[in-house]
Amino acid sequence: MPQHARITRVCRDCDGFATAAITTGTRHRDGTRVTLRVTCPACKGTGTTVPAGVVRAGR
Repeated sequence: MPQHARITRVCRDCDGFATAAITTGTRHRDGTRVTLRVTCPACKGTGTTVPAGVVRAGR
């Protein structure tokens, strides 16, 4: 029997790259660089979105 692949919807705001590390340019005392971790607010860091029919609204 053929296996059906599960279709995952990639977040359209981040294109699946949900978390980014941004280097500020400054350094710590030990010489490592200061980095900020930023997550996509649309998918909350998962990289995928929930299909519209699955989302429940209301009670």
